[in-house]
Amino acid sequence: MSSKITTYAEIAAPINQVWTAYTSPRHVIQWNFASPEWHCPKAKNELKPGGKFTYRMEAKDGSMGFDFEGIFQKIKPNEGLSYVMEDGRQVDVTLEEMDGKTGITVNFDPEKINSEDLQKGGWQSILDNFKKHVESFQKDFFHFEIVIDAPVSKVFQTMISDKTYRKWTSVFHPGSYFKGTWEKDSKILFLGPDEEGNDGGMVSRIAENIPNQYISIEHLGMVSKGEEVTTGPEVEAFAGWTENYSFYDLGGKTLLKIDMEGSEAYRDSFEVSWPKALKILKDLCEGKPN
Repeated sequence: MSSKITTYAEIAAPINQVWTAYTSPRHVIQWNFASPEWHCPKAKNELKPGGKFTYRMEAKDGSMGFDFEGIFQKIKPNEGLSYVMEDGRQVDVTLEEMDGKTGITVNFDPEKINSEDLQKGGWQSILDNFKKHVESFQKDFFHFEIVIDAPVSKVFQTMISDKTYRKWTSVFHPGSYFKGTWEKDSKILFLGPDEEGNDGGMVSRIAENIPNQYISIEHLGMVSKGEEVTTGPEVEAFAGWTENYSFYDLGGKTLLKIDMEGSEAYRDSFEVSWPKALKILKDLCEGKPN
């Protein structure tokens, strides 16, 4: 078999956002096609080693279509992944952080039917679509970060422990708390009392939890007057939004990065509240009064 074919794109977006868009089915359907005549109407995956993915590829006129399927081998959030296609060919995807931008490299084993130039052109077109998609939603993505003078393990636990979670999230809503666990694939509710004393908030899922490295939250619905709502127009506006936390060891200190999907309507509020919340988290981790 010939050597691997390589495609590459440099994307003007933080690495966490690139990772989310590359792996979330909600995003995959918006970029995973090589030409305007094709689309990807369905996508589902199990983002874990041994997990399967199925991406439906169809001509928009309905004349043809096929399922692009494979099995994930390695998953490293914000670094890359690898998978094996149905015919046994290997694909390796690598992300590289570049001063606020992200380089993405896709290496794959060629097949024997089409020329390597044709294959490279098709895969590069898909990657170019991906770049265009990611850069198009930057106004609806929010990025915050802070350096905390404490080990990663302490920052990680302080962020998700019940007692301290209530403190640093009180900036967003007095009385905030969570109900559930932070284990991967578990349901979790993010709640707080309304003016009438009823719980309101978000119905969510822990999409990923790699201790001391990465947490990804997928928002599925809302809690209104104590009732969970996961369907309807209000939910459709945000269902599938993700909120991602990345932890980097700086030799005893921690760089915490938050990337989250949202709406431009929230920008002014988030740009005030998130720095305040992270300052409280920093003080908690560093043992300062708050």
